Amino acid sequence: MSARILVVDDVDINVKLLGAKLTSEYFDVLTASNGPAALKLCAAELPDLVLLDVMMPEMDGFEVCRRLKADPKTTDIPVVMVTALSDAADRLRGLEAGADDFLTKPVNDIALFARVRSLVRLKRMMEEWRLREEVCGRFATLPGKQPEPAEDASPARIMLLEDNRLAAARIAETLAPMTAELVHVTNCAEAMERLDASIELVIAGLAVGDGDPLRLVSHWRASEQTRQVPILLVADDSELPRLAKGLDLGANDYIIRPIDKNELTARARTQIRRKRLHERLQENYHRSLSLALTDPLTGLYNRRYVSAHLEGMMTRAGEVAKGPALLMFDIDHFKRINDTYGHLAGDAVLCEIASRAQHHVRSFDLVARYGGEEFLVLMPETNLQAALVVAERLRLSIAERPFVLPDTKREIPVTVSIGVAATDDNGDTPTDLLRRADEALYAAKNGGRDRVESWPPQASPQPIRVSRMAMI
Repeated sequence: MSARILVVDDVDINVKLLGAKLTSEYFDVLTASNGPAALKLCAAELPDLVLLDVMMPEMDGFEVCRRLKADPKTTDIPVVMVTALSDAADRLRGLEAGADDFLTKPVNDIALFARVRSLVRLKRMMEEWRLREEVCGRFATLPGKQPEPAEDASPARIMLLEDNRLAAARIAETLAPMTAELVHVTNCAEAMERLDASIELVIAGLAVGDGDPLRLVSHWRASEQTRQVPILLVADDSELPRLAKGLDLGANDYIIRPIDKNELTARARTQIRRKRLHERLQENYHRSLSLALTDPLTGLYNRRYVSAHLEGMMTRAGEVAKGPALLMFDIDHFKRINDTYGHLAGDAVLCEIASRAQHHVRSFDLVARYGGEEFLVLMPETNLQAALVVAERLRLSIAERPFVLPDTKREIPVTVSIGVAATDDNGDTPTDLLRRADEALYAAKNGGRDRVESWPPQASPQPIRVSRMAMI
């Protein structure tokens, strides 16, 4: 996962050391030697994450963090404080200032890289939802829309996975003021059974005798119902590699034993607040989307939304140094389907195409119905070769399995032709990208249909065939 990381430290050797470690893991590194310079750079460059020293002249890290979180433009940038301080009070002060984590020098590489990857994923998810909400807001004012509510600080429903009764009792006592209900489970099987979307936070100890809590993390992140439930892991210092694995699997945060009560409260409150913010963004987005930006037949985004969203993606492309790619695909001989089986059958095919497209592109790609039997997939921060792999996977998902008409149960073969285009370094506009994808689509149709083509064309005129292993 590539990302831009800002390293802020007044000691040059520390900057070079962290920069070298991050560069070796293929991150792009920006640097600043003091707080004011860091604030200026964050506002101008919008990095994906800030590694921030605490003890600096002019302005300490706590104040830098507070200012970043108070600015709407930079509030979603994750901040990890990196310092020689290890006192629990200092760690709590950092968390209360808005920091996402607090790492002690010398920094453990496993913890550093796992935390960076986890927080970058979170930032990109929040950015995507904020962008979608902003795009929708440009098209419709919700009828009877009320002012944005104040932050919801009501008690939450929390699940605790802990088989040590004494430890569980201490955690429950600490969280009591912010807990509406504490669902205490002592084994993995019970946790699997009782977790549902009404849980706003899971706190899971790694030392559970009957199973592996990390397998639960993997399962919960794979399930649509529990994908967004925050997970806070609890472990000993000796379990740091497993904590790093947990973050890679999708856990949101962790805390090391012995547990400081104030730190636990701060981390739990942060995760609950983020979940509620995410839910509010989703709700606003879906409400406004239903008014103006969805195709009523397939439920996909429509052409109006695509135009605005692609413009936003192209604007952001200059900030991340890699632009979006675009798939444009068309159902082959769709008129023949309508003429042979009727327009209701044609509508059923369109709906099934939409469903397969959403399940066979990447989770962060955006699928839209552009008009008639023509569809688009917008792919952020994607080069041409990666887009071609996704396009071929999509083509196969449609061609390899016949479509079943809902009334007659009759099976009919359906194929699509796909055109692929990606941004270049010549100052592309949304119109340029759409035009190239359209030209690639026509090349696919003229080349015999049921194929993927790019524009400019690849060296080989043959259909692109991607191995099964490449698509996993």
